[in-house]
Parts: sequence; C-alpha cells; structure tokens
Amino acid sequence: MITIRKARTIIKKALEKGAEMELKPLSVIVLDPGGHVLAFERSDGSAPGRFAIAHGKAYGSVMLGMAGTAQMARAEQQAYFMAAVNGAYGGQVVPVPGGVLVRDKKANVIGAVGVTGDVSDHDAIAAVAGIEAAGFVAEI
Repeated sequence: MITIRKARTIIKKALEKGAEMELKPLSVIVLDPGGHVLAFERSDGSAPGRFAIAHGKAYGSVMLGMAGTAQMARAEQQAYFMAAVNGAYGGQVVPVPGGVLVRDKKANVIGAVGVTGDVSDHDAIAAVAGIEAAGFVAEI
C-alpha cells in the first residue's frame, strides 16, 4: 500500500531527480490502485495545466495495468484501441512515458505515478527515482 508518507517521498525524490538532471519544472502525481489521487505537487514554474497531464499518465497506467511506455507502443500499433480506451475513460488517458506503475515486492500493482514537464523519457526517469526511493518497484 502506498501511504501518504510514501507518496510524499515519491514526489520529493522525483522532483529532486528532476533538479539533479536539470530538467524543466516537473509536476508529479501519485495514484492508488483505484486511480484516486493520493498526492500531487508541481515545481515552481510548472504550468498549471500539468496536473491533467500527470494525472492522465498515471491514470492510464493504473487503470490498464500497463505503464506509459507500453501504452505508447500499443497506441502506435493499434491507435483504434487507445482511442477506444480514452473514450471509455472520458479522455483521461495520456499514453506516453512518464506514467509508471508502482508494484510491491510481490509484483502486485499498488498504484501509479505520473510525471510531466520535460520530455517523456526524462519524466519516467524522475518517476522511477521517486518510486525506488520509497522502497517500491517501478515499471516503465
């Protein structure tokens, strides 16, 4: 289970990784396994619309059980499938890297993290840093 304390650790460490890598201002969200928001924070200078993007990255990951990298590959191979998924979820899915599944030590999905602000691959690196710092396993 991702506690509020662990969610805050994920966010703090993801933002620190972004600063270390000199990324653009990041926004980070942590969702529980039902897709509900546990915590969200955005760096100074991050655009206000980044909440929806971070949420969409994480929401698609947890609801499909498929991290952002896999979603993007699926969208490239079967655009109709991801379009249908997005319709079913009210347009809330953003199928790109930066949506990272959070798994426990037994490989159970316990939530997802969405990071946005820089290029998607860099967003994913920041998410993984936060997830691992909280003692969980990341799936990009």
